[in-house]
Amino acid sequence: MTQVPPQPVGTLLRAWRERRRISQLDLSLTAEISTRHLSFVETGRSKPSREMVLRLGEHLDVPLRERNQLLLAAGYAPAYRQAGLDAPEMSAVREAVRLLLAGHDPYPAVVVDRGWHLVDSNASAGLLLEGVDPALLAPPVNVLRLTLHPDGMAPHIVNLGEWRAHLLGTLRRQVAATADPALTALLDELRGYPCDQEVPEVEVPGPGDIFVPLRLRHRGTELAFFSAVATFGTPLDVTMAELVIESFFPADERTAARLRTPE
Repeated sequence: MTQVPPQPVGTLLRAWRERRRISQLDLSLTAEISTRHLSFVETGRSKPSREMVLRLGEHLDVPLRERNQLLLAAGYAPAYRQAGLDAPEMSAVREAVRLLLAGHDPYPAVVVDRGWHLVDSNASAGLLLEGVDPALLAPPVNVLRLTLHPDGMAPHIVNLGEWRAHLLGTLRRQVAATADPALTALLDELRGYPCDQEVPEVEVPGPGDIFVPLRLRHRGTELAFFSAVATFGTPLDVTMAELVIESFFPADERTAARLRTPE
């Protein structure tokens, strides 16, 4: 198998700058370097220092995982470690996640990584999963696949078209932000799933709407949710930076009453 040689750091930096739609002049001004030096770095005529790579990665809002790749391409060791969530140094993070999940009961909440794999959930999240194919619940569980797959939650989602549009739009923006090929492949896979409803290209609110709800058929009742997404504020670890906590809230009193009264 032929291996593709790694791209030079200058090529990668130029790609990130163009992805962010930032000119060389604007980047040189915000990063406080000369345009000439930046041009030399991008064309490979000048090797950037470790500090320069980190500075440019910061100003280009490059994710921590990809900043490590920039450093490796420049010949330096990665700056940001990637500890497993079960590592001793991640104990405070684990405790914070557990507190957030437990505190959100009786409403559903899940934790996912950058690839949308389920990391953890609270007991109430099980309500969302009733009726899905057990094969989709075999680890590693991908929550986007679980939601939009025809054997997953999709048949139970009343407003599948608009919820699908919301999820695909979120993933599309994530692909643009990270350039992650695994996320690109996931987006292509999800786009191929069937949907018998219109999928709007733009989410336009109707009269009185303030969010796109998740409307779910559950045991003869329609439940409605909206969600809030949380991330950690000052991560210096790749794993911590990529964790996302999504907490679902009842969008109407009927749903709230159902969740407060376990069957």
